[in-house]
Amino acid sequence: MSTAEIITVRPEHSIDTKQRLPYFVGISGATAGTTGLSLNMVVIPPGARAEPHSHVGFETAIYLLQGQVETRYGEGLGRTVVNQPGDFVYIPAGLPHQAINLSATEPAIAIVARNDADEQEHVEPYQPPR
Repeated sequence: MSTAEIITVRPEHSIDTKQRLPYFVGISGATAGTTGLSLNMVVIPPGARAEPHSHVGFETAIYLLQGQVETRYGEGLGRTVVNQPGDFVYIPAGLPHQAINLSATEPAIAIVARNDADEQEHVEPYQPPR
């Protein structure tokens, strides 16, 4: 019989991230002892945008709960996709991207899963060529 336990995490406040967006850390190495998984909630304030970045060595899956988000991605952030509530979004490891909340009045809210238990340690800023 396993001695493993179910762990519940109730984040009471957000943390500052390298992407400069409020993150509510849910499941991670620090909160639940995971070794290859993180699950968080991100809030993109009205009119806000993430800092351009990439995630080195791990994939990202996003479920958009609220808002419309434009994501610029790829070399020079030259490609664009717009997502709405109910969309599942996949971002491959190492792909430069930048999320932008298209609303000036409402926050965008998403659940973010990554195959890294300490994903903030592997976020790299991305400076698009001018």
